[in-house]
Amino acid sequence: MATERPVPDKLRVFSLNCWGIRFFSQHCAQRYEMIGDLLDREQHDIALLQEVWSERDFLFLKRKLSSSHPYAHYFKSGVIGSGLAVFSRHRIQDALLYQYSLNGHPYMLRHGDWFGGKAVGLVIVDVFGLKAQVYVTHLHAEYSRAQDEYLPHRIVQSWELLQFVRHTSCGADVVILGGDLNMHPQDLGNRLIRAHTGLRDCYTETDTFDGCEDGHTLIAVNHFTKKQDLIPFEKGIRIDYILMKGSKKVSMKCESLSTTKGSVAGKPFPYSDHEALTAELTLLQSEESRQHGQRNISDSHTAVSEQMDVVAEAQAVVKEGLCHTETLQARALHLMGGALLLLLLPLLMILLPCLCSCSHFSFTTTGLLLAAGAVLLLSGLLLYLLFTTHIKVLKETEDQMKLTSDDLQSKLAGSRASGFSSSDGSPESSSPFKREE
Repeated sequence: MATERPVPDKLRVFSLNCWGIRFFSQHCAQRYEMIGDLLDREQHDIALLQEVWSERDFLFLKRKLSSSHPYAHYFKSGVIGSGLAVFSRHRIQDALLYQYSLNGHPYMLRHGDWFGGKAVGLVIVDVFGLKAQVYVTHLHAEYSRAQDEYLPHRIVQSWELLQFVRHTSCGADVVILGGDLNMHPQDLGNRLIRAHTGLRDCYTETDTFDGCEDGHTLIAVNHFTKKQDLIPFEKGIRIDYILMKGSKKVSMKCESLSTTKGSVAGKPFPYSDHEALTAELTLLQSEESRQHGQRNISDSHTAVSEQMDVVAEAQAVVKEGLCHTETLQARALHLMGGALLLLLLPLLMILLPCLCSCSHFSFTTTGLLLAAGAVLLLSGLLLYLLFTTHIKVLKETEDQMKLTSDDLQSKLAGSRASGFSSSDGSPESSSPFKREE
C-alpha cells in the first residue's frame, strides 16, 4: 500500500517578463524596485524572471532579495544576455543553459530577438528533500498574427525546448517550466510542448483562479501595453505560463493560480507590460503516484496519436520555413553575383576605353564603385552564411521530427497489435481541462 506524508508540501512559484530594456523600457529602475519589493513581501519559493537584460539589474535584485531569496542564478548568452534569472528560497544545486539554434535575424534591428540570445535555463533545486528541476525560458516574439514570418523559428525553439526538458528531467521528482512562450494556449508550439513532455498548464489545472479574464497576461488596460500588439484580440492574450509535472514518487496539484491585473495599488504604473503569474502547488509524496492521478504520458494510445498529429503539423511548418530560407539563400547568392559585376565594372572602364570616355573617368568614381561592390559582396556573403546555418538547423529539426514520428508510428502499431487499451493509463495532456481555453 502506498505511503504518504500526512501533510502535503506547498510550493509557490512566480513568473514575470520584467520588460527590463535599459534606456528603452519606461520607468525601468523604479519598476525593478517594485518587483524586488513584491518578491521580498510575498516570499515565493521560486521566482522565474525574463527580460532582465542588464546584469546590473540582476545584481540589484540579488542584493535586495539576499534575505528572502538567498539563492540566485543569472543565465548569460547572446550579445546582450538571455534575460533569464532565477531567485530561490531553496538551495540551487546546479544550473545549465541551452541557447536556441534559431532566433530571428540580426538584420531585423527593430525586432532585436537575435541579439537577446533566447534560451532555456535549468536550475536543479533541493525542495523539501526532493529533486526539483526548474526551467525558465523566453521564446521568439510573434510580431504579426496574420503574417508570422518567425513561426518556423518558434516551432524549432519549441522542439528544442521539449527535447531539452525530456532529456534532462528523467531523474527529477518535480518538473516546473515557467516563462514567456509568446504563444497562445492552443498554438502549435504550445501543443507540441505539452504533448511530448507531459507538462500540465497550471491555468487549466488549478482549483482556484484569481486574475485577468481568461488568464490573459498581456492586457489592454495595462499602462505599458501597445494596443496594436493585441490585434485582433481586444481584451488581451495569454502568452505567459507556469507548467508542472510530477513523477512516480511525487504527484503535483495546482491549488491556486493568480495574476496581477495591470495597475499596482499605490503606484503610478504596473510592474511590467506583462502580468505576473503566481502558482501555489501541492506536492504529495507517494510510492505510487498513479493513485493520485499521476500517469505515464507514453502509455496511452490516445496520447501517441495526439503526439503524431502535432509532430506532423510541426513538420509541415518546418518544411515551409526551409523552403522560404532556401529562397533567401538564393537571393543572397544573387546579391553576391551583382556585387562581383559591380567590382568588375571599374576594370572594364579601364580595359575598354571605347565604352567610357577617358575625360569622364576618375579615381573617385572607381573608388566609389569598388567600395559599393565590396560592401554588397560582404553583405551577400554574410547573409549566405546566415541562411546556410538556418537551413542546417531546419533540416536537423526535420530529421529529428521524422525519427520521433517513426518511433511513435511503431508504438502505435505495437499497441494495436497487442490490443492495448487506453483505459490502462491516459496521459495528463489528454485529460479534460478543468477550464476552457
